[in-house]
Amino acid sequence: MSFLLGIDIGTSGTKTCLFREDGTVISSALAEYPMYQPKPGWAEQHPEDWWQAVRDSVGRILAETGISGKEIRGIGLTGQMHGLVLLDREGKVLRPAIIWCDQRTEAQAKGMEERIGRERIIEYTANPPLPNFTAVKLMWVKEREPEVFERIHRVLLPKDYIRYKLTGEFATEVSDASGTLLLDVANRSWSGEMIRHLGIQRDWLPRLHESHEVTGTVHAQGSKETGLAAGTPVVGGGGDQAAGAVGNGIVRPGVVSAVIGTSGVVFAFSEQVKVDAGGRLHTFCHAVPGKWHVMGVTQAAGGSLQWFRNQFGDAERNVADLLNKDPYELFSEQAALVEPGSEGLIFLPYLMGERTPHLDPAAKGVFFGITSRHRKNHFVRAVMEGVAYSLADSLSILREMELKVSEVRVSGGGARSPLWRQIIADVFGHDVYSVRANEGPAFGAALLAGVGTGLFASVEEACEQTIRVAEKCRPLGENRAVYDRYYRLYRKLYQDLKEDFRLVHRLVADHHGAE
Repeated sequence: MSFLLGIDIGTSGTKTCLFREDGTVISSALAEYPMYQPKPGWAEQHPEDWWQAVRDSVGRILAETGISGKEIRGIGLTGQMHGLVLLDREGKVLRPAIIWCDQRTEAQAKGMEERIGRERIIEYTANPPLPNFTAVKLMWVKEREPEVFERIHRVLLPKDYIRYKLTGEFATEVSDASGTLLLDVANRSWSGEMIRHLGIQRDWLPRLHESHEVTGTVHAQGSKETGLAAGTPVVGGGGDQAAGAVGNGIVRPGVVSAVIGTSGVVFAFSEQVKVDAGGRLHTFCHAVPGKWHVMGVTQAAGGSLQWFRNQFGDAERNVADLLNKDPYELFSEQAALVEPGSEGLIFLPYLMGERTPHLDPAAKGVFFGITSRHRKNHFVRAVMEGVAYSLADSLSILREMELKVSEVRVSGGGARSPLWRQIIADVFGHDVYSVRANEGPAFGAALLAGVGTGLFASVEEACEQTIRVAEKCRPLGENRAVYDRYYRLYRKLYQDLKEDFRLVHRLVADHHGAE
């Protein structure tokens, strides 16, 4: 028997997973690394940390399983989208990567709108210019670090830097490239218009592939550093959301996913290019050849609960260590003791600004309605509910666009919580399903490797043969009524605070000299 390997370059760490051909998980390993925030709103990582994490996690899997690299049929890559990795002529990294949640580029996004025109950019790329997108980050480097800009030889996305380190090839695929604001999403090719308007070189950009296509093979140096066999095929893979959607079977109309990872995503399959006129949702190429997807993004979904755990969860972490449990389990168990609505405590999860539906990098996190009755478990439940409200914003826009929603599948680390799944079902007013596989984007990337190496005839066949629905969660009518009322207040709060968010954003920027 041969095996498939999926490598996911995440925000907090790299997760590498080994699967049998039937999709069964053999082994997984996580190697973590830091995110640096040298100024308010900035977020950077060192690409070499990603590569070290790949070496560590692959090495652990091979050592623990005793499986030889020669037994691995193919490798799929996935990871955080939108990151800017810049290389010089020698293939050396020019500066730390500016990653997806960085918010420094608001001025560059506005400048692109003024020079090119919002409507024209949407015509070229199916999306408006947002601070998160790769091209906007590239314009920041052009304006703020011209000495770095002049030395650029290659522009890569995070997972494609790992591809380069494994294979020596400069390549990407259409789902991840869709998040650069440099792709003609409708035609699945680089946009000559955007390249010309932004004054960048076409040959900086890697070769484009469909997600299942073989982009290269592990070369001698990649083999030496990882233990993988030289000559092992590496397929295009996908951006984390597209790969995660494959891993959840979101490959036909009507099946929608709600992902609670560091960020949160509501993701819908589409047979055609469908664009939200307001630019609130992203329209990207799917990892399924010739198909697209529409998605809304919550910047800090599971990241909000992670922030709360890191700042206020020392007791839970200590107890969890003693009980050999995940501290998030303890949080979830305690939050389940609180009634729906958290006794009027509402959380706005805008810790990193917000994308859908506000497109506002200045938005800030808020706990509203605090009283002396509220305890820590109220705050935890309010975080879970606030994230669910934010995801519901995306779902409502999908319905406005008349995209079919017949089944909702939940995934990501947050979806392991039975309480959070129930809250999603109650807020959405829709049955939600979890699937057997819980390895997320790494599983989808491995399935794409199976397609690219001939194990499966198509992405759809790969999903049909390996993915099974594990559990169904129905909305509770009494909870739904409560959440409907609080959701209306949640939406009103952003509008009431919008100008105050911008004021405090300016005050902090002025005080810290952020750009």
